Amino acid sequence: MDRLAINGGTPCRQRPFPQRAPYGEEEIELLEQAVRSQNLFGMGGTMVPRLEQAFCELYGVRHAAASSSGTAALHVAIGTINPSPGDEIITAPITDAGTILPIVYQNCIPVFADVDETYTLDPADVERKITARTAAIVAVHLFGNACNMEALVEVARRHGIPLVEDCSQAHATRYQGRYLGAWGDIATFSFQQSKHMTTGDGGMTITNRDEWADRMSMFRDKGWTRQAGLARRSYLFLAPNYRMTELQGAVGLAQIRKVRTVVEQRTALGTRLNERINGIEGLHPVPVE
Repeated sequence: MDRLAINGGTPCRQRPFPQRAPYGEEEIELLEQAVRSQNLFGMGGTMVPRLEQAFCELYGVRHAAASSSGTAALHVAIGTINPSPGDEIITAPITDAGTILPIVYQNCIPVFADVDETYTLDPADVERKITARTAAIVAVHLFGNACNMEALVEVARRHGIPLVEDCSQAHATRYQGRYLGAWGDIATFSFQQSKHMTTGDGGMTITNRDEWADRMSMFRDKGWTRQAGLARRSYLFLAPNYRMTELQGAVGLAQIRKVRTVVEQRTALGTRLNERINGIEGLHPVPVE
């Protein structure tokens, strides 16, 4: 009987997995255009607005605000909702710190609801956690697996609470025929190096709520209105500087054209792995929503 590789046997794989190479000539061409423009400031450039428009078109929403990271994008979402200090925001206990930090940055209290067998929020426990101080629900689509969005939308609407989708790990992912990010009141994405589309780091916040559009845009820009006719520096509220640069925007424009293909490839590989391990006693692949 062959020995396991860990015990000195022959490994089943003799060559390392190929290294991921997410960038190509299209990114280089757009980066060159950005540099030759002599302006890398996103708020006064063309690449960042084009990326925001591409996101609106892909996800079928009216407003998008690019930022410097996925954590920043979620902070923009929380800041746009504008909870009061001490308010509670319900979210998942299994997630990256980037989901939790923006809640704390806004002087709010993270409240952890339980997860179900998909490792995403259990809508029934979310409802049990709602109090008079609940200001929002942040649904985390973990590892690309969708939360039960029909149930969460119903809970959020019944209680009049904004629903935020953290889609950092769920780009261009369809659920019940609609892309994740188009279900809640506001949604966020990460462009960190490991994500389905990447600019090295970066983020995006999207919404269909017209009344939130201006605040969403200003919150990533120090609360600066940048509106004609107002004082040159009109800061309407306290907010951080999370602006995206034209370099990130240029890479993002190339990446968003590839993102659906990348998602399909990752889904196929995940399905293949699940099929291979499904019959092993003691292993239970996570249900895919």
